[in-house]
Amino acid sequence: MLHNRWGYVIFPLLLVSGLNNAEQLSFRTTTDQDSIQFQYQWIDGDNQIQHLEFALPASIVQSTATSHPNYNPDIAQRHIIVALYKEAQKIDPRDASISIKPDNEKINISVRSQSNEKADNILASLKAVQQNAFEHYLNAHYFTQYTTIFNQKALKPDHLRYVSESIKPLIPVSQAFYEKINRNNDARAYFNLLLSWVQSIPYSTLEDRVSSNGSGFTPPLGVILQNKGDCDSKAVLTSALVRTFLPTTKMIMVYLPHHALTGVALTPLAQDETIEFDGETYILYDPTGPALLPFGQVSPETKNYIITGRYQVESIEE
Repeated sequence: MLHNRWGYVIFPLLLVSGLNNAEQLSFRTTTDQDSIQFQYQWIDGDNQIQHLEFALPASIVQSTATSHPNYNPDIAQRHIIVALYKEAQKIDPRDASISIKPDNEKINISVRSQSNEKADNILASLKAVQQNAFEHYLNAHYFTQYTTIFNQKALKPDHLRYVSESIKPLIPVSQAFYEKINRNNDARAYFNLLLSWVQSIPYSTLEDRVSSNGSGFTPPLGVILQNKGDCDSKAVLTSALVRTFLPTTKMIMVYLPHHALTGVALTPLAQDETIEFDGETYILYDPTGPALLPFGQVSPETKNYIITGRYQVESIEE
């Protein structure tokens, strides 16, 4: 579900001053016939060197999306026109004359008939086919529609779908973190270790969601394989890993005018930054980096956007 507060427009990421920055000391992969092994070293928020190793089956890597396609309006239009022509061919030409003409990124549809009612019904049917074909194209290419602060209809990668489809492939990664945590620790230990790892992954600049046509976003497995990602990509990766750890806890993604972060419905401490959404309190956490922000803390810029209500929220389904 998309919940609009103000909408968002993307600007370059603002780095946070006065905080330690994450540092990835090493990243190494080795491949054999059956799997890819990953090895990491990084410095966490307590200035301690951390190590992590896990293996992903080659079959999982081969069957899971590691890159996101760019949106191509010309191909999308052709897809829609083909569907419209197929539907138009079902209409008896003695009942109506149908014209389907592309006009830049628009498609003009006109129907002429001796019966105004019949013409209206046929036009409504073609409009429905047009919308369904567009939605089919978006779904096939992992895009979803949203509305900007200027009330523009725009597209972005379907982050929630990437979260859902990445949970099972990332179980070995989440398990590797879980095994490093003392069993007597609460969920915060897991979050802070996970966050320091994701924050240490090199950052790639977030492209403008309105104009980028999806370029710049990398699905979770792609972030791991390429060892880089923008804030949207890191937020989706972290959400998928947290979902494996907390399969039934309510979670959200939060979009700011120049940023993205995440939230989880756990019991907050007094110092935690939170937001209210649909009757639940969510603790905020920011996996972007390079600032080593612990669980429950956000940057001053982020806090200002939250306080002034300039954000959008998407619920991550169980």
